[in-house]
Amino acid sequence: MKILFLNYEYPPLGGGAGNATQYLLQEYAKQPDLEVHLVTSSIDGSAHDECIGGRVFVHSVPIGKNAENLHFQSQKDLLMYAWRGYAKADALLLEGGYEAIHAFFTVPCGYMALRLGKKHGVPYIVSLRGADVPGFSERFTLLYSFLKPLIRQVWRESARVIAVSLGMQRLAEETAPTQPMNVIPNGISVEDFVPSSGSTDGKIRVISTSRLTPRKGLRFLIQALAEMKTRQGVTDIEVLLIGDGHERESLEDMAREMGVSNQVRFIGRVDHAELKSWYAQADIFILPSMNEGMSNAMLEALASGLPLLVTRTGGADEVLEEGINGFALEMRSAEDIAEKLLRLRNDRELRLRMAVASRRKAEAMSWGNVAWQYVKVYGSVIK
Repeated sequence: MKILFLNYEYPPLGGGAGNATQYLLQEYAKQPDLEVHLVTSSIDGSAHDECIGGRVFVHSVPIGKNAENLHFQSQKDLLMYAWRGYAKADALLLEGGYEAIHAFFTVPCGYMALRLGKKHGVPYIVSLRGADVPGFSERFTLLYSFLKPLIRQVWRESARVIAVSLGMQRLAEETAPTQPMNVIPNGISVEDFVPSSGSTDGKIRVISTSRLTPRKGLRFLIQALAEMKTRQGVTDIEVLLIGDGHERESLEDMAREMGVSNQVRFIGRVDHAELKSWYAQADIFILPSMNEGMSNAMLEALASGLPLLVTRTGGADEVLEEGINGFALEMRSAEDIAEKLLRLRNDRELRLRMAVASRRKAEAMSWGNVAWQYVKVYGSVIK
């Protein structure tokens, strides 16, 4: 099989969808009867071509990005990718032999796939990742109202629509109630992320790995730290915030104003290869997000053997076993975060039991299995 893959995100550019694409390509490279060409965005002003394992190719097109703010894609970035990515994908399809197109995100990649598929007579699959689904992000509320007809068309004319979680499927069905959909969740690299002993200096370290944006709910975590300090005198909980984003400055100001700046470490963006060492320092993972697709960070924490404190959004229902490997958090509730953190802080045996349960859960969710599910979908749509 020969597949054209479209995703404007690919490491170091982007977030979870880019990382998911990278893991899928690594698995695809192990399959001798599969050839895949990814068209993605370059982080500089030049086009690049890379080969992975002999049969997987990454074609990066320049969209005007630089090494700053790699986790945030503006509307201008997406338009540039749609223009230049379409031209590159069109040229590849003209070479012939492609049997299916796989688009990550409905817009712009799904729309590109629709146009390319019609032109070249190739079926396309669209994977729903998060912000491409109306209602996912408050930031795009106005834009969603204009894009809904196009989004429905992209889904309707596709050979398959694949949601990254049951929560994402339910959200998408609010826009297109009769649209058939399947779910293929993100996988976990159980080889890259392994359990460790956590902190060894008497502190309880809580890690959150995400873009620093309002949707992630991190301000409620900082409020919870202040609440525990004021009410219970708890100051031995340290938060590691891995990642960057436009809310960083306001979160730093908030931590100072609430008197907990010495308990919050803003680590910034780190290379994906370094994440393992940060998870190894932690005792608990937290993601008090308002909305997620299927959080790669949550899955990495699972493989790292960490108890989970996460809101019930996106893929949490598939990953979190309440009271077994973590606790569900109420959205926008600093009080609930404080209560759950104190419960884990005060019970080392509970933390250890949850750590074992998280790792056991992770071992059943490998990227190899996810890749196999996608290859089955490719085969089912090829005429």
